[in-house]
Amino acid sequence: MNYLAHVYLSGDDKELRIGNFIADSVRGKNFKMFPRRVSDGIILHRKIDTYTDSHPIVSQSKEIIRPKYGLWSSVIIDLFYDHFLAAQWSEYNEMQLLPFTENFYADLKEYYAVLPSKVQRFLPIMIEYNWLYSYRTVEGMSRILHQMNKRTRGKSKMQFAAIDLEKHYNVLQSHFDQYMAELEEYVSHQKESLTNMDRL
Repeated sequence: MNYLAHVYLSGDDKELRIGNFIADSVRGKNFKMFPRRVSDGIILHRKIDTYTDSHPIVSQSKEIIRPKYGLWSSVIIDLFYDHFLAAQWSEYNEMQLLPFTENFYADLKEYYAVLPSKVQRFLPIMIEYNWLYSYRTVEGMSRILHQMNKRTRGKSKMQFAAIDLEKHYNVLQSHFDQYMAELEEYVSHQKESLTNMDRL
């Protein structure tokens, strides 16, 4: 799952959302340096990633595009799944997607001092182009995939992945729908566990 899904799955807990969002920029046990609920969000992110990487439905999605994208298939499917979440947003959240993303950007600005330097650097661009909102259309995904390909110096060939998204749209959407139902149940249990966990 990519940024939008991690933020959504955190629920209404502002610090949990922040932690879940920044987790990829926090190494090892450095999560302990953050406020309690932010560190819980980092832990939750890692649990979601582990669950996702080992899930058979996600594996089916990866296999569809693996012949073309190889090891980059995982990253691409994460992005595709964020697209399906954004495209069907009203089925998952009462707040419309645009104000949801704007509220989250406001949270990030509020917690700017807590954000890792890597996140601080890309945050202005993310807000300016509203990455999270752009996930909702294939055209928006195409722009993001082109940007991602540049970051891999052209090695990933991600600039072509939007074509595969359209080609396999119905199958991949079905995979996402099945997986998301199971993931939400898993995350609910994990959030309850984190709330009750004594990490003194």
